[in-house]
Amino acid sequence: MKNKIWLNDPEPHDFSAAADYLSLLYPEAIANRIAENLKNTTTIKKKAKDILRASELSLLPQTNFHVREDMRKVKRGKKLSPILLVRDGKLVIADGYHRVCSIYYLSEDLEVPCRITDIS
Repeated sequence: MKNKIWLNDPEPHDFSAAADYLSLLYPEAIANRIAENLKNTTTIKKKAKDILRASELSLLPQTNFHVREDMRKVKRGKKLSPILLVRDGKLVIADGYHRVCSIYYLSEDLEVPCRITDIS
């Protein structure tokens, strides 16, 4: 099942989305550097429940439009992009919050492909 859910690599627009989000937390030059680091990082796998716990974010409800859409994509066989993460004390989901929530509803123990980089 897991090979049917995920793309091997993030899509190019995921990195710009991550930089855009990160620019709310960090100066733009740092946000862009982090996004560039994510492009050059190897994809690894972590469980959905662990990503949410480490990020200290709440699980979005199944009724959330984007969560619902991602769940529909999986059921239709469309692959999702890996999650982009940043370590900065706690884990920051730079891109993919809705995707990790949707996968959690399918099974919290499913492994999620992700790329992680440190803030430094």
